Amino acid sequence: MKIFFCCIGLLLLPFCAVCQTAVADTGGIVLVQKDSRIDLLGQKMADYNKSLSLKAYSTKGFRLMLLSTSDRSLAMQVRSKLLQQYPDEGIYMSYQTPYIKLKFGNFESREEADKIRKSLLSQKIVPGNIYIVPEMIEVKPKSINLDTDTSQ
Repeated sequence: MKIFFCCIGLLLLPFCAVCQTAVADTGGIVLVQKDSRIDLLGQKMADYNKSLSLKAYSTKGFRLMLLSTSDRSLAMQVRSKLLQQYPDEGIYMSYQTPYIKLKFGNFESREEADKIRKSLLSQKIVPGNIYIVPEMIEVKPKSINLDTDTSQ
């Protein structure tokens, strides 16, 4: 076995000498050829990181408790009216036997929630009272421009 490895070592010795002379011929300078796909990969990573910073996150806030009823048709009617008038606000329906609960909005402050509550009461969209309840809400961050050049 030892003889076999020695023979293979003797056969590979000229190749090692050629490799060493190739480096010695360049004067110690190493040339690196950059693959263009590395730039594409870097750009994709930058876009991905930017999209992560723009995703919604949860925090403590307030929602409006609009309805707690066992009448499904009433709940769907109120929900459809709210979707027409406030398409950008969140409407959350949950079912806890035997009631359907309808909650509205993602408000960071109680004052903001109270302002919308008064508006809904004046429009008489919801029958009965509207309560402000503390809950974990979804907050969508404002879009930020990461491409600004600050070197000026």
